[in-house]
Amino acid sequence: MRMDLSQGLIPVSARVMNLSHFLTDMARRHPDAPGFIWGDQQWTWAEMDARAAAFAEVLIEKYHVEKGDRILVQSANNNQMFEAMFGCWRAGCVWVPANFRQTPEDVAFLAKSSQARGLLVGAEFPEHAAACAKYLDFTISIGDSDFAPDYDDMVAGYLGDSRPAADVERDDPCWFFFTSGTTGRPKAAVLTHGQMGFVVTNHLCDLMPGTGADWGNRDASLVVAPLSHGAGIHQLTQVAHGVPSILPNSAKLDPAEVWSLVERYGVTNMFTVPTIVKLLVEHPAVDQHDHSSLRYVIYAGAPMYRADQITALDKLGPVLVQYFGLGEVTGNITVLPTAQHSTDENMRLGTCGFARTGMQVQIQNDEGAECDPLETGEICCTGPAVFVGYFNNPEANEKSFRNGWFRTGDLGHMDETGFVYLTGRASDMYISGGSNIYPREVEEKILLHPAISEVAVLGVPNRKWGEVGVAVCVANTPIDPADLLAWMADKIARYKLPRHVIFWDEMPKSAYGKITKKMIREELEQRDQMPPE
Repeated sequence: MRMDLSQGLIPVSARVMNLSHFLTDMARRHPDAPGFIWGDQQWTWAEMDARAAAFAEVLIEKYHVEKGDRILVQSANNNQMFEAMFGCWRAGCVWVPANFRQTPEDVAFLAKSSQARGLLVGAEFPEHAAACAKYLDFTISIGDSDFAPDYDDMVAGYLGDSRPAADVERDDPCWFFFTSGTTGRPKAAVLTHGQMGFVVTNHLCDLMPGTGADWGNRDASLVVAPLSHGAGIHQLTQVAHGVPSILPNSAKLDPAEVWSLVERYGVTNMFTVPTIVKLLVEHPAVDQHDHSSLRYVIYAGAPMYRADQITALDKLGPVLVQYFGLGEVTGNITVLPTAQHSTDENMRLGTCGFARTGMQVQIQNDEGAECDPLETGEICCTGPAVFVGYFNNPEANEKSFRNGWFRTGDLGHMDETGFVYLTGRASDMYISGGSNIYPREVEEKILLHPAISEVAVLGVPNRKWGEVGVAVCVANTPIDPADLLAWMADKIARYKLPRHVIFWDEMPKSAYGKITKKMIREELEQRDQMPPE
């Protein structure tokens, strides 16, 4: 029976901490310690907090923002983007970061759909600023430009001015996390101050326990992914425990620079995706620098193939932490800690771990009933990390929730001990000759061949079978497609074998280093390599 809260149990307050307080707290406790390092420049916690407070004053005094106003951000990684996030929250605004590799038209759509008041944009993106202008009240440039006033100039004009951070409640939005899944226009997942306070706590609990000087550890975090996405949430976690963030100079991933910075600053943690880990540990520089300081190399976005796990563990030792999650849950679904990673046969192969602290995970069938252990169904979750819904999108909200459970759209199963195994996206599954085929299983088998470095399997239309599999591969050494299929013949059921094998020099990847089936399919069509029906 549901309790009637009106009978003496009405909540007294829904007030929560404004996320900007993480920075303010570090400025109080460790004012002179470095908080952000980029090349030869460093900013202390006190300096960053003062600059964030000044940016809040710019927003309030100059542009008259109000609580709940959205600020769109189009920028590569830099210190201004890092500190402006806290200034935005301090003013009571909502942070709306865009993938900076998107087209001007794509970002203009985000400006319109988010109903943003203003745009914070790198000076190197005049076309993006122009495309968004008609939807905005103001634009601020990071760097000198001829289309908007400069962020640093305005911050300098308000340094020393500050006011208390805006009062916020648990469900007040703080972040629009754009996610599109595999198809369709991006949707704005609304993250809140209360939700994100839980996420930060959970990250510190499950992903990198004991992090921070106040826990007796000398920590440093290296930024190797765009701050506009999951890396931004990771760096927020570092601020909460006073861990400095190190930003590489290179705009693109440079493994040699990464390993040099790890050694120079004694880096202890990094947020990555499997493809980034693969690039880092396969580069010769990994053997040329001391990386013994590493405690947590966190990878998310997709499971890591077993062959790549073994290589990473051999090179780095027991530092891998996997988590599974979506932007809508800010990664908080499952975790596979360092102790659950190994190179021997005792490791649970293919698992993405168990439910995060404070979260509940369930495998459900099409009717919403819980599946039996080892039975494949949709991975669903509930708990404080789940977003409040998509902004201005009731249809998507209706599809994404059922009986209070968030439906991830990912398929998998759970064993008797609560470990979850990903089969793949529901949208990735294809049906060939009446049989369901999950690309992930096939990809794992193909990657066992020593000549194959990367692979993506997807279903394409076929008149006889409905759909058939196409394996797009990147090879270390030349191999004939027929030889690869022959090698696989005794390793997987015949009906699961791809009908076509295609070799590329490299895989197209998203801005976050992920290989998506959508991009592979588009590339096949562009190259006119799509098999005939």
